[in-house]
Amino acid sequence: MSKVSVLVVDDATFIRDLVKKGLRDHFPGIQIEEAVNGRKALQMLTRQPVDLILCDWEMPEMSGLELLTWCREQEALKIVPFIMVTSRGDKENVVQAIQAGVSDFIGKPFSNEQLITKVKKALSRAGKLQALMSSAPPKMLSSGSFANDSLSALTGGKADVVKPAAGPAVQAAAAFAGKPAAKAAAASAPSGRGQGQLRLPGGASMSCVIKALSLKEALLVVKRTEELPQVLESAVLDLEQGEAAETARLNGYLHAVAAFEPKPDSEWLQLTFRFVDRDPQKLDYISRLIARGTAQKHFSPGA
Repeated sequence: MSKVSVLVVDDATFIRDLVKKGLRDHFPGIQIEEAVNGRKALQMLTRQPVDLILCDWEMPEMSGLELLTWCREQEALKIVPFIMVTSRGDKENVVQAIQAGVSDFIGKPFSNEQLITKVKKALSRAGKLQALMSSAPPKMLSSGSFANDSLSALTGGKADVVKPAAGPAVQAAAAFAGKPAAKAAAASAPSGRGQGQLRLPGGASMSCVIKALSLKEALLVVKRTEELPQVLESAVLDLEQGEAAETARLNGYLHAVAAFEPKPDSEWLQLTFRFVDRDPQKLDYISRLIARGTAQKHFSPGA
């Protein structure tokens, strides 16, 4: 019996690795191909068929939406499930993807359970799930608890779990209906030159102060809560700056978590948020923020 194959398309290595590990842990018999952008994915799809495409929206050279549009014009790819992995929150973008023929969405940041649930649903609709699951050990098939949750493994077993919505259209409406505005942290927060909203898997969000910013990462200060952010946890940072309140939505992960004050019961945490986006528009936006002086100083990795 031929293996079920999945193509993972994302310009961020961290996201590709997260998806690949989650799929391999839950589906030992799955075959995974990867591409760094839509153009590379197109070239691969002309040479070999796949059973499922998991694709980022914003990528250099060719976006996820452009790849989706091309796929739906190809006879061999018209009905192949195409799941868009995106942090885009604008309603018009979601509608545009649905009209182009997207099968489903996964919103960034996502937990491993959300990923597996979406993949199982897509493969079930395509009639491929039974063949794939038959190769999995019994412990992988039980009760919805995943023995080798990739996000759990990366974050110390504290990944949030969110129940999925009923279908792609409902999921799109639920996940992308509202665009959260970046707001200031509490009035007593440490001062900074910028403000933002950090969104974690499971829907949790934290207001943050941007202490420093570079093209690679941001140094954030957030108020401590009972649920501590986990190192290597995927997240999305919404930056809102300037008089026009322009917003950038940046994908990344938490590279470091430390107490902001030199005491164990520090009320504030200092987070190093490392970007995984290489999208030219987003990099240009960050460059303009830096040039505008919204950060107190450049924050260099390893400094």
